[in-house]
Amino acid sequence: MKNIYKLITFLTVFSLGCTPNIIKNKNVIQKIDSLDMNIYSKKGNKIYSITSPYSSYDNNKLEFQLKKTKINIFNGNETKYIINSDESTLSDNNKILKLKGNVKLETLKQAGDIIFADNFIWNLDENMYLLEGNIRFENKNILLNSDKARLNSNNIIEFFNPVKYIIKDEKNDNKFEINSENAFYNLDTESISFKAKDKRVRSMIYF
Repeated sequence: MKNIYKLITFLTVFSLGCTPNIIKNKNVIQKIDSLDMNIYSKKGNKIYSITSPYSSYDNNKLEFQLKKTKINIFNGNETKYIINSDESTLSDNNKILKLKGNVKLETLKQAGDIIFADNFIWNLDENMYLLEGNIRFENKNILLNSDKARLNSNNIIEFFNPVKYIIKDEKNDNKFEINSENAFYNLDTESISFKAKDKRVRSMIYF
């Protein structure tokens, strides 16, 4: 899995509206009016694409700064996740991706899974994504809140303490609530399990 994420090349498509380089505090910064970049694996498979209507590249830090970022993460030829955020940074030869501000991660599954967060961090040398701050996961059946979550390559999301889990009814009202230290949601099977150090899980039923 890790070999897939080792990058050897990337393709960057700039719009013709790129502005000239500017000098700020001895750093050479290139402004880019429109960015459309594809990142490939060693075998030539597309790992992800990233677009931004406004971005800049710091030649000293070797880092992209992007606004209104949209990312498509691929699994083969198909899009696996779509992520949007207010801003992001891309560094370490395009291997470290950090998003912040109104992060929204969507799956393309029928259940309509969406994760909202303040921050998203992805190291391509690792096979997981880290989400932090005001985590809210929801689909047509459930709503789950926590402060931190981790999504791994097996499509399992681990939510960290404290976790609040709510089941919706036909009218989209809260029907059943569980509070636990940790929760694990499987995106493929649409199943959830709970875990607590003291082996106790507090629940509340809505009538």
